[in-house]
Amino acid sequence: MAGRRKSRTLTEVELEFMHILWREGEASPTDVMRCLEEDGRPLSDGSVRKMLSILVAKGHAQRRQAGRAFLYRATASQERTQAILTGDLLSRAFGGSPALLVASLLENRRINSKELARIKELIAQHDRDADEGKQT
Repeated sequence: MAGRRKSRTLTEVELEFMHILWREGEASPTDVMRCLEEDGRPLSDGSVRKMLSILVAKGHAQRRQAGRAFLYRATASQERTQAILTGDLLSRAFGGSPALLVASLLENRRINSKELARIKELIAQHDRDADEGKQT
């Protein structure tokens, strides 16, 4: 029987830890525990250390020794990780179709007028950038 295949993407808990590392820049396990408690999600010291070790083993985080403690930081930017996760979702759930992804968002989520205006501006900017690319 083959071993379980490693996930290409971050789990929900791994992503929660990554958000802390991105926000803090560098954090000790104690810092991560404090952040989780502030977010209403207290975890034991052992659980926090285990999850940080998993992130290091998967290459999502690095650790360095600072005195007697270890400090952890993300190895990839939040933007890069979001791009990878979005691409994975787009390909697996929507057959690679950005239009289907956007349609699903519009049909299944309440999007306020401010967010909708921001989306329209992003599309307009994308169109302008594409037009400039054609001219050069």
